[in-house]
Amino acid sequence: MVGRKERRTGTAAARVEPIDAPPTPRLRSQRAAPVQPPFAAIAESKIAVPDVRSGLVPRTALVNRLRAETFFPLIAVTAPAGYGKTTVLAQWAARDPRPFAWVSIDERDNDPVVLLHHVAAALHSIEPLSPHVLEAVKAPGPSMWTSVLPRLARSLEAAQPLVLVLDDAHLLRSVDALAAVETLSAHLGTGSVLTLSGRVASKLPIPALRASGRLLEVGIEQLALTTREGQQLLRSTGTSLSFEKVTKLVGECEGWPAALYLTALSLREGRAGASAAGRAIPFVGRDASISEYFRSEYLSRLSPDMVRFLRRTSILEEVCGDLCDAVFAGAGSARRLERIEHSNLFLVPLDRQRTWYRYHHLFREALRRELAEREPGAASVLHRRAAEWYQAHNDPESALEHACAAGDMRRVAQIFTAIALPLYHSGRVATVERWLVRFDDQLLLERYPAVALHGSWIHARRGRAADAERWLQIAENALSRRPQTRESVAWIKVIRAVLSSDGVYQMIADAEGALAGLSRNNLVRPSAMLILGVGYMLLGQNGRAGAILTDAAAEARRLGATDTEAVALAERSLLAAAENDAPAAERLAHEAQQAVEYGKLEAYATTAITLATSARASLRQGDWDAARADLERAGQLTPALSRGLSPWFVLQTRIEFARVYLALRETEMVRSLLTEIRELLSERPYLGVLVAEAEALEREVEAMPECGGTRAALTPAELRLLPLLTTHLTFREIGEQLFVSRNTIKTQAISVYRKLGVTSRSEAIECAIRLGLVQPEAAAG
Repeated sequence: MVGRKERRTGTAAARVEPIDAPPTPRLRSQRAAPVQPPFAAIAESKIAVPDVRSGLVPRTALVNRLRAETFFPLIAVTAPAGYGKTTVLAQWAARDPRPFAWVSIDERDNDPVVLLHHVAAALHSIEPLSPHVLEAVKAPGPSMWTSVLPRLARSLEAAQPLVLVLDDAHLLRSVDALAAVETLSAHLGTGSVLTLSGRVASKLPIPALRASGRLLEVGIEQLALTTREGQQLLRSTGTSLSFEKVTKLVGECEGWPAALYLTALSLREGRAGASAAGRAIPFVGRDASISEYFRSEYLSRLSPDMVRFLRRTSILEEVCGDLCDAVFAGAGSARRLERIEHSNLFLVPLDRQRTWYRYHHLFREALRRELAEREPGAASVLHRRAAEWYQAHNDPESALEHACAAGDMRRVAQIFTAIALPLYHSGRVATVERWLVRFDDQLLLERYPAVALHGSWIHARRGRAADAERWLQIAENALSRRPQTRESVAWIKVIRAVLSSDGVYQMIADAEGALAGLSRNNLVRPSAMLILGVGYMLLGQNGRAGAILTDAAAEARRLGATDTEAVALAERSLLAAAENDAPAAERLAHEAQQAVEYGKLEAYATTAITLATSARASLRQGDWDAARADLERAGQLTPALSRGLSPWFVLQTRIEFARVYLALRETEMVRSLLTEIRELLSERPYLGVLVAEAEALEREVEAMPECGGTRAALTPAELRLLPLLTTHLTFREIGEQLFVSRNTIKTQAISVYRKLGVTSRSEAIECAIRLGLVQPEAAAG
């Protein structure tokens, strides 16, 4: 764009000669009389600012922004039909103190003479043009470039601040008409704005304007309705919905006003099967009126080849040239996407390089309906091509989704068995379980026993023992009719070990059998090692158990089996606590929590044991609030921490939580957990040392005296005092070490006795040792 005083070269606008006519006097501020000849033949609607009808949603925020933008001489408002471009501009005109000159562009304006005639009429409607300009406009003929355009540009430059709107400017395609607009844009007076509104970007040199900082662009993102504005639109049609439902509706429509309006009419007339009475709002894209709108406003104006391209690529959530070539079975898709984006046809770029895009949700849904109606049966072929492309480009998840949509279950099974466990271990269990639902059919599982084995293992780890047993039984039956492989036998054994339904000794035997058949890089191998280590731990062979659990954690870390690593570390923390190695117990508990956070495993039921060890570590450090926070997080896992998990795990976690509650003097919670523990012991097979631990816990609770203050936590000062009570120091000597008086120490000691439910210093020491608040060796010293 050249400066407004410079001579233009290189386009039709180059024919504009230096403006040698005398300057037009500055226009008067008052409004002109009705338009006079030579503009009498122009329809008033052509140059009139549209009325702001009552009932329209006020776009206050956007209008205020447009009013405040005085730095940009050129504004481009670009969006598909139905985004309320004209409405926003009309609301702007109603609130801006500057006068608006408005031209509604049509095909005739591609003749620059006609266009300039209309622009002159619009300008004359707000302030009379000088006779000098009117004379040139009246009979432009060949003098359009040498007379009309220079004089009109000089008038625009000298005029008071105004806004010139060219609505539907996308219809301007001729080089001469665009050159005339470009010249006018270069001769705007200070405070004046030229606004181009259209469905697609103007053919003016937009990149250069953007780079020069002279252009403000208003697009789909700015024109999209907010939830509040969407609620106002719905109410204007007589439809009232909750804010939550409006939020969902606006999200589905991506703020597109036309879709919201059509949906509102459907809701009001009952066609969509929903109302304000509380029934669910269906997916907007299924409304026939939306699809019909796309057909009439967009698809009907495209070539058959482009419509076919759009239909067939609508099976894709995201599109790029190479992928579309594969699905459409043709070349040149990247160029097609460029044309579609340039046409502003509901294509949203996903990267700055303009390589990946997505269709507007409703546009895509309408295209998919078109595909089903016009090319029935084509979708499965297209999905199969997409699956092949994604698999070749190392995106197995997308490949699986398209293979499933194509009904290619052989490919789905192949991909699932390759990626299910890595996704599970990385915290993506919700995705894996969604795929499991698709295979929950006996015939499918019998056809693909490897899927049944993977699913059984995941069901077992998620605490769904009945589903795990069912899937395992189907797999065993299917495999019994085929040659057995070492790997498949090992899979069955590791699942049996995880379920642990036949007691400790069988659990160990199954784990050892699984390890003998699993390859070193099999992702369930760390799980078998974990079960083996826990088995020896339950037998009281802590040294052997610790070594195996150490190896299990290391192997789990190497293979990315993060949840197995977290549990192995937590079990090692419990072993360290049993050996009175508090520093090691706290370090391992911290590492277990780090593994949980790294793997995003907070919602996994197996995380309960890491929370238990973390709470015990917090108690040792005197941080009662942190211990309670761990217990609160564990409470959120209660639905997942069902009895369908491994019996030893369910019992162990309840015992550990009972110990923490006991230390916190939460006697009601301890007794409640003891009731569950008794029920578990009556239902389950022999679980080794856990039986003795449960019995010891019960005896301790029974011996605990009742006291009204038992629910209160020790204060930080009382926690500092507790280790010193285990020494031979007197209250006076303890006070000297803590720099407080003897009476203060005595008061704190009495408070400790009360909270622990004891009456003497020796009883307090004994209770503190039982609760893990001090170490036995400290008391012995």
